[in-house]
Amino acid sequence: MSFRTGPSVFKDRGKVSFDYIPEKLPHREAQVQRLFSIFRPVGDSGLAANAFLYGSVGTGKTHTAKRFCEDFRLYANKAGRGFDHVHVNCRQKMGDDAVLLHILKHFDARFPDRGFSIPEKLDSLRKWLEKQQVHLAIILDEVDVLLKKSGSELVYTFSRFGEEGGKGNVSMILISQRRDAIDRLDAAAMSTFRRTNAVEFPKYSTEELGDILRLRVDLAFHPGTVDRGVVELIADVASEYGDARYSIDLLERAGALADEEFAAEVTPENVRGAKASVTQSDLQERLGELDRNQRLVLLGIARKIRKKAYLTTGDAEEAYHVVCEEFHEKRRAHTQFWKYLQDLDAMGLIDAKKSGEGVVGKTTMISLPGIPAKVLSDNIESTLKRRKAM
Repeated sequence: MSFRTGPSVFKDRGKVSFDYIPEKLPHREAQVQRLFSIFRPVGDSGLAANAFLYGSVGTGKTHTAKRFCEDFRLYANKAGRGFDHVHVNCRQKMGDDAVLLHILKHFDARFPDRGFSIPEKLDSLRKWLEKQQVHLAIILDEVDVLLKKSGSELVYTFSRFGEEGGKGNVSMILISQRRDAIDRLDAAAMSTFRRTNAVEFPKYSTEELGDILRLRVDLAFHPGTVDRGVVELIADVASEYGDARYSIDLLERAGALADEEFAAEVTPENVRGAKASVTQSDLQERLGELDRNQRLVLLGIARKIRKKAYLTTGDAEEAYHVVCEEFHEKRRAHTQFWKYLQDLDAMGLIDAKKSGEGVVGKTTMISLPGIPAKVLSDNIESTLKRRKAM
């Protein structure tokens, strides 16, 4: 079989992969400097340091943590100190055992998947750190998933590594979409983790997204294939969420559509086509992260809001009760329902904000930020029915 080929708008498509971390991260200089202030004792004295990064999806938390660790290694090396880091996505590596195994495989790819207890794995990690005389920064991404599943024992253990008297030491960077994720730490772990070491990552503005996109265009595309208007359109579309990941996904997909058409440049129509495809795949990915009760709450909202701009929390809870009856699920208490709303808001699946003028009393108003209610409810219903059938 022969393939039809033509010139590509990309000169290096890997540079618009969200996994690629540029040398410079526009509009995150303040967060990087804050991390340096927290971690400076690591490089100067070998002391441990801990930081907590929080902000919505696509606000640069993971990229900033990884870029900072790469750059800080050079700073520590100049002071004669070994420094290394390992990133763990706690949603993919569920539980203490899986997290530890991932860290050990960073040092030894052949470390066996089975046969070692958690204390034995911790002992192996200590030996590796002492052998290499390295200070290890452990990035625990989506740490609230780990804390919810396994508690804070592992975080506490890492925080005490330096007290064992060995030559290796451990620092931590915890990452979450939620500011209150740190409240899941128990008293012992919290005592070693200062709240003042929290670093906020606000959503990007339209202008900031434009700067991020222009950097990626320069790195990934041939000159003249992506004009200013296309960048502005993508930034405007993504600014609804302040999400750099979404904007970069749109840029990559728009470029791919231009290549499929054998076009010499990326057009606004390519951007519109990219939005349609990225929104659907992004929706599937986000829904896949929800547990059953979160899906039921979101389904109730999607059904109830079809002919409205906003719902009150009372309307949303009432809709949730109806959905629970339909799917034979025991409904959760109001406090837990409220937490589900906060989770969905943090993930960008709903927008929850206090009511303004014209509404009697203070209540939280809920809207859908960009996904049509019918599309959302159809997707959730199909997953719930599938799960029930399995």
